[in-house]
Amino acid sequence: MKKTEYKYVRIQGKELARNTMYAKGVFSMCWQLIQQDVMEEEDADLFREIDGWFAEHLPWPKPCREQDPVVCWFKTENTQEMLRMIRPALWLLERYNHPYFLVYTNTPGEIVYEDQYQIAVKTDGFLMIEETQPSWSPQEAEQGGDAQ
Repeated sequence: MKKTEYKYVRIQGKELARNTMYAKGVFSMCWQLIQQDVMEEEDADLFREIDGWFAEHLPWPKPCREQDPVVCWFKTENTQEMLRMIRPALWLLERYNHPYFLVYTNTPGEIVYEDQYQIAVKTDGFLMIEETQPSWSPQEAEQGGDAQ
């Protein structure tokens, strides 16, 4: 079986960002821990160093600066250094029991910004809410669909 190759990866949490209504990214989650005085000062200093490194080495997309409804994804093809540098931030999230997910995709949505390391994707109109499909449980089928 061929190994699946993904173009993009995003580190995100469970909570939604107000301006995007999309899961917060790793930087937002860490800043939230600092702003809510959850993180100890030494750990906060570590994250500030991580954030500073990214500010120096990673372009800040214009849609992000303008707080447009976008989310950023790292490109997997050339982000080994980026992912290596973000690991201490993941350690901080784990230290403070803040859940996060690594999400991989080839179809992130409409790309509105792209550089060597990342893309920014529109989120407005991205989420769709649909009715839940009927249960496929064999037990319900045997009981005429009225399983309790």
